[in-house]
Amino acid sequence: MKKIVKFILIPLISYTFLFSQIAYTSEKIKIGLLVPMSGPNKEIGQSIIKAVGLAVKDIDNNQIEIFPKDTASKANQTLKSAFELSQMGIKIIIGPVFYESLTYLDEMKNLTFLSLTNKTLDLPKNVISAGINSTSQINTIKKFLELNDVQKTIFLTPIRNYEFEIKMGIKNLKIRIYKSYDYNTEPTKLTNQIEEITNYKARKQNLENEIERIKKSNEPNKKLKIKRLEKKYTLGDVNFNAAIIADFDESLKSVVTSFLYTDVSPKNKYIITLNQWFNESLLNQSDIQPIYYPSINKNNFDEYKIKYFNAFGKDPSHLSLLSYDLVGLVYYLSLNTNLKNLDKIFKKKNSFKGKIGIFDIKDNKINHRLNFYKIEDQKLIEIF
Repeated sequence: MKKIVKFILIPLISYTFLFSQIAYTSEKIKIGLLVPMSGPNKEIGQSIIKAVGLAVKDIDNNQIEIFPKDTASKANQTLKSAFELSQMGIKIIIGPVFYESLTYLDEMKNLTFLSLTNKTLDLPKNVISAGINSTSQINTIKKFLELNDVQKTIFLTPIRNYEFEIKMGIKNLKIRIYKSYDYNTEPTKLTNQIEEITNYKARKQNLENEIERIKKSNEPNKKLKIKRLEKKYTLGDVNFNAAIIADFDESLKSVVTSFLYTDVSPKNKYIITLNQWFNESLLNQSDIQPIYYPSINKNNFDEYKIKYFNAFGKDPSHLSLLSYDLVGLVYYLSLNTNLKNLDKIFKKKNSFKGKIGIFDIKDNKINHRLNFYKIEDQKLIEIF
C-alpha cells in the first residue's frame, strides 16, 4: 500500500484539509483513454497521451494504469475501442476528443466517458462534456456585464454549427441581451450586416446633413465647426454599450474591423468574445483593442506549458491541459468512492480545482469557473 501526498484536484469544501491529509489506496485505478492516435488529428492525440503521463507522474502513485486506444477521429472506431476497454474491466474513460466521435457511445452503458468536447447538447447519457463549454463562458461574461452595469448588449453569432449551443447558453443563464444577430462570415455580406446593426448609413448621413446645415447658417466659428466635423466619419451614437462576438481567429478580426469601418471603436464600446486560449495574434493587433474574453487561469496554463515543454521539447495542445486535470479528477474520485458508481457521482453537486481552474459537477455536466481578461495596448490584463 502506497502513501499518496499529492493531489491535482481537490473539493473546494475541504481545500486546506485535503492537503494536510495522507490518503491510501491499494486497488488498481484503471483509466481508459480514447484519443486519435492515427489520422489527421493524431498529433492532438499524442499530446494528450503525454499530458496524461505527466499527470500520473505528478500524482506519483503506481496504482494508476492508463490504457490508451485509437479513435482515428471516427465514430465507428471509437465504439470499437470503447468496447475493447470495457472487456478489460475499465469503467471510466477520458475521451473521446471530438463531438463527432460520440455518436454510438450510448451503446456502452456500462462505461462513463469524460469527453473533451465543449458541446453539451444531445449527448449520450453516459457522456460528460468536460470542455470549456458555452455556458461556462457566457456565465463569466454575464458576471463582467453585471459588475460594469452594462445596460445594452448585442450578441453576434456566426452562422455555423455551434450557434444553437451558444443561444441555449444565453437562454439558460438568462443573460440580458438587447438584441441578437446571426451574421454571414463572407466579407461583403458581413460588412453589409454590420452597417445595418450600427445604423451606419443614417449616422453618416447625419454628419453630411449637419455639415451642410452649418455651411448655410450664420453660426459663429462655423469654419472651425465644419473642420472638426469633417474629421469625423459619422454623427450620432449606436444603440448598444457592448457587443459579444461568438467567433474566433480571422473571422473574429473581420467582425471587429467591420465595426471600426462603421465608426464603432473598441475604445468606446465593450467588444467581448469567447475563450481565445490567449491567441498571440490578438495581442499584436492593437487596432482592434481593447478586447475582452473569458478563459482558463493564465498563470496555471503557463506553468503547465513550461512543465510540458521541459518534458517533451514542444508546446502542448490546449486540450492536453484538460486531459491532465481529468486524470486528477478520476484519481480523486477513486479515493473517495467506488468507480462502479460513477453514474451517480456525476449527478451530485461537487466542485474541484485543477490547473484549468475551478470546475463544478452537477447533473452529468462539468462547468468551469473561468477568469476574465482584457487585451489592451498589446498586453494581457486579468480583470478577475
